[in-house]
Amino acid sequence: MELTWHGHSTWSVSVDGTDLLIDPFFDNPYTETDPEELDPDHVLLTHGHADHIADCDRFRDAHFVGTPELTGYLADEYGVDDSTGMNLGGTVELGDAFVTMVRADHSNGIDTGYGTSGGMPAGYVISDTKPTQESDADATAFYHAGDTALMSEMKDVIGPFLEPDAAAVPCGDHFTMGPAQAAIAVDWLDVDHAFPMHYDSFPPIEIDTEQFVSEVKATGSDAEVHVLGGDESFTLE
Repeated sequence: MELTWHGHSTWSVSVDGTDLLIDPFFDNPYTETDPEELDPDHVLLTHGHADHIADCDRFRDAHFVGTPELTGYLADEYGVDDSTGMNLGGTVELGDAFVTMVRADHSNGIDTGYGTSGGMPAGYVISDTKPTQESDADATAFYHAGDTALMSEMKDVIGPFLEPDAAAVPCGDHFTMGPAQAAIAVDWLDVDHAFPMHYDSFPPIEIDTEQFVSEVKATGSDAEVHVLGGDESFTLE
């Protein structure tokens, strides 16, 4: 599984022959990628805030996944016809990937954050095998937490049952978790690899990522923290 961080909460994820893009927002200081260079098969949206859907119109040929409220908005405002509306707890098969929508604790007004509701905000666990109650040591799974606060569901459901190997967690504070709570999330999830995201894009969420690294270490977690540069990739095996 190939993971590429394009800054903020925007990730490209390749699972065998299937390419996914999460939360397209390329107006951030960490990316030099021209959206026209990308050709994802599927675009996953965690919620409807502008810093997560701003570049949806650049990918009209892709298949979109989000809550029914959000995919309906995309059809009306962006002319996106190919979409799947799903909800928390559901899993959809997208080519070689299995995508499970999980809870995120956040708000979800579309575009501005104050208007039409986009339904429940979400995160996604992307796996190369269908999640079941039987643990599969050969499976590989990546958790994109979306915009979220620290929540016990990470410890009680997402970690033990969906078993992500790696997690991208927001740590910019103010609108989401800060470094300390994001580090607790990493510990609760029991992942091998952790990636900070949703930081430095705007003044209120500027942080020193070394604080996140030290906070993860302070929890006693064995996770390896990777502070990726913009458009940098990581191979998850």
